Amino acid sequence: MPFWPFKRSQQQSMNTFLIVGLGNIGVDYHNTRHNIGFAVLDELAKQADVSFSTMRYGDVTEMSHKGKKLIFLKPSTLMNRSGNAVRYWKKQRKISFQNIFVISDDVHLDFGYLRIRKQGSDGGHNGLRDIEVKLGSNQYPRLRVGIGANFKKGRQADYVLSPWNTDEKRLLPVIVNRATKAVIDFVTQGLEKTMSFHNGEVI
Repeated sequence: MPFWPFKRSQQQSMNTFLIVGLGNIGVDYHNTRHNIGFAVLDELAKQADVSFSTMRYGDVTEMSHKGKKLIFLKPSTLMNRSGNAVRYWKKQRKISFQNIFVISDDVHLDFGYLRIRKQGSDGGHNGLRDIEVKLGSNQYPRLRVGIGANFKKGRQADYVLSPWNTDEKRLLPVIVNRATKAVIDFVTQGLEKTMSFHNGEVI
């Protein structure tokens, strides 16, 4: 009988990751800056040839890669209540904090800049704020994708909910593709190597 240093259920939990892309559901929000998290998960699902299904609190799909299971979650709660979805799927699939990876937009980073962190504050992002409140912790890894801050004072909400401009659309596939590689590296290479590989300017 083989010796397992952990119970099989514990091993499965350690090899299961919850990858959360933040955004807002509905055609009105499709291809907006605030939905970059959705865009990254859509590209990952396309590359893995898997399809999302509408389930509780969001659209969900799974893929396996090098012995790891990746659960992709696009919350259907709207951005400001993203924590409900993350909390539910974390509990449902018994995901540890260190195996959660949240992808969000960030107006504090230049367009095309990626920043991966082990933990941190919400930085004024409503989705990240709600996740921290609902989980009772900010001790989870996250990938922030820079969208720039080309807006006038008091117009941030309009900016993040507006579509990409022509120049951004042209460059967006490069950024999204780099972000998908960061997700896979996080799962297979670990957080520290992923930060060294991908933190910085993409374009």
